[in-house]
Amino acid sequence: MFRRSLAAGATFALVAGFAVAALGVTPATAEAPPAATVLAPPDISVSNIQAHLTQFNTIASNSGGHRRAGSAGYTASVNYIKDKLTQAGYTVALQDCTTCTYRSNNLIADWPGGPADNVIMFGAHLDSVSAGPGINDNASGSGALLENALALAQANPTMTKHVRFAWWTDEEQGLNGSEFYVNNLSSTQRASIKAYYNFDMVGSINGGYFINRITSTTAAPLKAYWDSLNLSPEENTEGQGRSDDYSFQQGGIPTSGYAAGASARKTSAQASKWGGTSGGAFDPCYHRSCDTTSNISATVLNRAADGIAHAVWTAVGSGTGSVAVTNPGNQTGTVGTPVNLQLSASGGATPYTWSATGMPTGLTMSASGAISGTPSTAGTFNVTATATDNSSPVKSGSTQFSWTINPTGGASCSGTNGNNVAIPDNTTVTSPLTISNCDRSPSTTSKVEVHIQHTYIGDLVVSLVAPDGTAYTLHNRSGGSTDNINQTYTANVAGETANGNWTLRVQDAAAIDTGTIDTWTLTL
Repeated sequence: MFRRSLAAGATFALVAGFAVAALGVTPATAEAPPAATVLAPPDISVSNIQAHLTQFNTIASNSGGHRRAGSAGYTASVNYIKDKLTQAGYTVALQDCTTCTYRSNNLIADWPGGPADNVIMFGAHLDSVSAGPGINDNASGSGALLENALALAQANPTMTKHVRFAWWTDEEQGLNGSEFYVNNLSSTQRASIKAYYNFDMVGSINGGYFINRITSTTAAPLKAYWDSLNLSPEENTEGQGRSDDYSFQQGGIPTSGYAAGASARKTSAQASKWGGTSGGAFDPCYHRSCDTTSNISATVLNRAADGIAHAVWTAVGSGTGSVAVTNPGNQTGTVGTPVNLQLSASGGATPYTWSATGMPTGLTMSASGAISGTPSTAGTFNVTATATDNSSPVKSGSTQFSWTINPTGGASCSGTNGNNVAIPDNTTVTSPLTISNCDRSPSTTSKVEVHIQHTYIGDLVVSLVAPDGTAYTLHNRSGGSTDNINQTYTANVAGETANGNWTLRVQDAAAIDTGTIDTWTLTL
């Protein structure tokens, strides 16, 4: 990952005689091999990816300890990928980046088939910094992308869109390789690229699950897959403007991608839901000589690689991808209180037909995925929701979540304060709410949903204060320069009395940045 954002607006001259395939449009003479129908994306072998990482590590060891752009290690890395893709049947071109800090090649690989004016592109930077071999940054993204490209070639699905892979040079010097590529596209070639997906540092050993532009349409297949694993991914704020997706974004091309985190610190809330070390860097060997094969989480890498496969197969076209059901999260309700919940899915061929098992008594699911009704029995129910697509043969996907139905009167065991409270510098403020007529004791997994606008959440200490004055710390100056807290925390307040005045207490412990408590909700 590059250290700083790249200034927009640079332009470069087109290199004379450069291959058309590498610039954007697959040559008209390229013919796809006979196609075989693929019903679902393959399970990408993490062992195969680790073998690629070992090869990149060996290349670095034999080349002065790094694979920096323009070095012998980088050239050997390019040749390693080029040989494998050429043998697999890809049209491969090397683009000489004449304006890069270290003159070297981008590698562009097109899989035959699919319309040339409807391109979905997947990329990762191949170079390392000079300080180390760059196995997480970014052999992890390069290796995961390579194995996905090889899996696509082996499966050889029917192509309704054109798929292109790219490995960029000189990213560590300022996103130079990808910017050179985008700036040398003609307007027609640029318009043909409907989406670009970037994968930079996807195996961080203390990793998280981050998606670029997570709410965008482009991000939907990436998010759908991680949602199906109940990973609760977050926006990649650390990587904004710092990797090759930025070059495409500046060129007006929709972008997204996965990342597992770099030098930023994992918060306690992130460690709670993802595992790992709270307060530790996502990648403790970021841009260091210790970024070797031992600096990789196989679990994080595997989940990223399979998510890439889901996006690739979604890009291949309607009817050939798997179905991924978006997990709605665990639900709560109250006996006698009507509920409505609409489920969603992606992949495969729409429309979907929905079904569910394990539903709370009194609730039903429609064929369109809408759950409605009035629960009649208290308890916790384990629901499995399944969406079946409209292809032949059919494909389906499922997700599981719990639904807790509280007894009558349970609705009063929660409360919300939606009044804005300003948070000045070096000041402690409070936002109270009252729980009354709650007919049960608070649980060990009570929920505190907090929405705070603040331009540096590393300044903040956020606590839940019980009616007896006991404080439960929810957020303790983590997150650094990240903007805003939009988080649901779990608090063990089982020893407290439910009814009474509860308070959200927010301390701004540093100068300069200020903010506002927007709203917060307590559910006991």
